[in-house]
Amino acid sequence: MSYSKTIDYIYNLQKHGIKFGLNNIIRLVSILGNPHKAFYSVHVAGTNGKGSTSAIIASILKAAGFNVGLFTSPHIVSFTERIRVNGKEISEDDIIILTEEIREKIISINSFDTDFSPTFFEVVTAMAFLYFQRKGIDIAVIEVGMGGRLDATNILTPEISVITNVDFDHLEFLGRTLKEIAYEKAGIIKEGIPVVVSSQDPEVLKVIEAKAKERNSEVYLYDRDFSAVLRRNDPSGVCFDYFDDSFIIHDLYLSLAGEHQMRNASVAIKAVELLSKKITPNFEPLTPNFIREGLRDVKWPGRLEMIHGEPPILIDGAHNPSAAKVLSDAINKHYLGIYKRIILILGVMDDKDIEGIMRHLLPIAYEIILTSPNYDRAAKPAKLAAIAASLGFRNVKIVFSLKDAIEMAVKIAKCGMLNSKCEMWSTEDETIPKSEICNPKSLILITGSFYTIGEAKEALGYKGVLTRLRE
Repeated sequence: MSYSKTIDYIYNLQKHGIKFGLNNIIRLVSILGNPHKAFYSVHVAGTNGKGSTSAIIASILKAAGFNVGLFTSPHIVSFTERIRVNGKEISEDDIIILTEEIREKIISINSFDTDFSPTFFEVVTAMAFLYFQRKGIDIAVIEVGMGGRLDATNILTPEISVITNVDFDHLEFLGRTLKEIAYEKAGIIKEGIPVVVSSQDPEVLKVIEAKAKERNSEVYLYDRDFSAVLRRNDPSGVCFDYFDDSFIIHDLYLSLAGEHQMRNASVAIKAVELLSKKITPNFEPLTPNFIREGLRDVKWPGRLEMIHGEPPILIDGAHNPSAAKVLSDAINKHYLGIYKRIILILGVMDDKDIEGIMRHLLPIAYEIILTSPNYDRAAKPAKLAAIAASLGFRNVKIVFSLKDAIEMAVKIAKCGMLNSKCEMWSTEDETIPKSEICNPKSLILITGSFYTIGEAKEALGYKGVLTRLRE
């Protein structure tokens, strides 16, 4: 199969929907030889920050000399982003080879059991495990797809479990209360395996600690067992001091922006420290220099990521109220001092807490452009406008395509809305001299969903496969 046909096959597996339970994935990896048993692993669950935390853990381990696999979701532009070894994305050729191998195994089972129908995420998870085995990695950092307890990744028996911030998301699958959602996340805790936990709502922490006690697992909690003190926070990254019983490290620099990333980095450091103690006989001990190098080198797209210079465009995958609040706080603290006006492009999935997201993001915007990425789960711009109006924001612009929304935002950023000459400007018109640009201090912010920011990157020239991206 060609790469495009391979990707079509993988995405067509979405017709099987989302199936919670481990029977399919256990059977699938079994016929592949249980590749997930060939390497150490760190398993990361949570609502917000689990992707960033996974990337930071992988970066520190790479700096320490480990051969590291990283499995995350969703991708932003290219499917290959989901599976990486030592920071390098899986090749399209490897995806073709692995997919065909897995497809043939499924067909062989279907010859006598037509009910065996692995889902999109189960197949991609199996692909990652098989790829990591073939690459001979030492450690894999595996991000949960959704929830934890019944997620396909939960067949792992990791060396360390990690639970980042838990909040409301995927309510139709995980439950309507924080307690129910926390129960699903805590389902990754395994017998006797330490669990590193980020800052949590007391109700969430109670659930996690109860599950850890049941599983005889020690809990290491941020701001209780380890902590950090912020030294500097600006759009380029954060500088902080890290403290725990093992060591104190001053002036750590993380190349990801936002105070929340300091917490994610601290959780990552603690996880790597505990991991190093468990596997030290086989590998070189962890040192502060490895931590410094790993934090400095980490890259994680789609989180306060500046992707365009003139006019500046910032993207962030915030897709629930707590992530929107973190984004709003970062904009207020670090960007409104640089840029006088925020031009917000917002596209949100229909099944998300749209009102909760808007409550945090609309007040920071000078102009609000409501749009919809090309995906069937996306909320219609008219629905977004109605919710915005109910919150008191009636002066919004509705644009039906993301590409057109970006063009409108660029026009506003470069020209402003009050200058009649600028009203005629378009992104294809280079006739207006720079001296007539009347608002050079605007920032375009694109957010609301990974679908939205992924399609935005594609519209701005990033090559990728965006169709039917699964959040």
